[in-house]
Amino acid sequence: MVISTSMLEQLIAYSRQDDRVCPTPQRWDDLWKMLPGVHRVGNGWEPAPPLILGAWHDTSAISKMLRLEEHIRYADTHGVLPTVDAFLRNLPEADWAHLGDF
Repeated sequence: MVISTSMLEQLIAYSRQDDRVCPTPQRWDDLWKMLPGVHRVGNGWEPAPPLILGAWHDTSAISKMLRLEEHIRYADTHGVLPTVDAFLRNLPEADWAHLGDF
């Protein structure tokens, strides 16, 4: 029996292959700016911003992986998953942060 995996599940898996954690800060910011409907909520944002700038060195790799997953899921629920999928899959490997980088 063949079980198909959705684009969402495939992209999350891809983003974790080869010890990937998340895009490098500039590329992750580019991705976040692609998400529709980004807006302020109280003192924060919806969806939450990438863990870059001061947060880059103060957060764990797993926190970054989970935040990227939030962004991918947000893209799915807001109809831009194919665009985000293409963006992430076309990033050169040098534009990804990996587990060994932290």
